[in-house]
Amino acid sequence: MLDFLFVYGTLQKDLDNDMYRFLLRNSEYVGKGYFQGKLFKISWFPGAIRSIDSGDTVYGSIFKLKQTATVFEVLDDYEGYNPLDEASSLFKREIIDCFTKNGDAIKAWVYLYNQNVKDAPRMLSGGFLKDGNC
Repeated sequence: MLDFLFVYGTLQKDLDNDMYRFLLRNSEYVGKGYFQGKLFKISWFPGAIRSIDSGDTVYGSIFKLKQTATVFEVLDDYEGYNPLDEASSLFKREIIDCFTKNGDAIKAWVYLYNQNVKDAPRMLSGGFLKDGNC
């Protein structure tokens, strides 16, 4: 199973909360990164979707998971993802192309927002932390 995870919201390295600490105990921080997408403010948390526009970038943190299946059992619940009912899940977990800060390409799991973003304000900076959240 692929063991890289890209996070762009409340699980990022610079945020000190229980779920981030859980992730850190079960992974190794690789570094900052990005992927081609759009970021939206959903509530107290962001949601990202893929984009075909190369100018659209979502920034976040990359982790290498130590116990991938165990981590996903916890994170799937936290992210509102049900692999048996993806259609109604708040987020869906997918493998996408991500890039390290240095531009190296890697495949990583990411939780993409799975609901309508029509009325959600776009976070143009592409970074949850850059927009002064948390």
